[in-house]
Amino acid sequence: MMTDPVADMLTRIRNAGRAGHAETTLPSSRMKLAIARVLKDEGFIDEAQVEAAEGKAQLRIRLRYGVEGQLLIDGIRRVSRPSCRIYVKAEAIPKVRNGLGISVLSTNKGVMSDRSAREQHVGGEILCEVW
Repeated sequence: MMTDPVADMLTRIRNAGRAGHAETTLPSSRMKLAIARVLKDEGFIDEAQVEAAEGKAQLRIRLRYGVEGQLLIDGIRRVSRPSCRIYVKAEAIPKVRNGLGISVLSTNKGVMSDRSAREQHVGGEILCEVW
C-alpha cells in the first residue's frame, strides 16, 4: 500500500531522468495530473497525458532534456508530507534557489506554481520544490 502517491510520482520522475528515459508512467490522480501540468507550464517536462491501460488511468509524463542531453530537472523534492504538512501565507512563500526553481502549491484556487500564487496573492500547502 502506498501512503504518499505524490512522493512516488516525484521519485519516478527523478529515477527516470537519472536513467535517461524519455518518459515515465504512473497511476493517475487529479492531484498528480495538476502537479504535472504545473511542471509542463513551467517548462520542466514536455508533456503529461492520461491514458487508459488495463482499465485503469495511467499518467504518462514525457521528460525534457537539454541540448547536451542533460535533464532539465536538476532536483525535485517533497516538502509537505502526510505526517508533516507545511502551509504558508502568500507573503511567506519561499523562493527556491533564489528564483531559479519553483515551488508547487495546493491553494484554494487549485494547484499552481509559487509565482502564480504570489501574483494571485494566495497561500497554501507547499507540495514540492523543483529546480
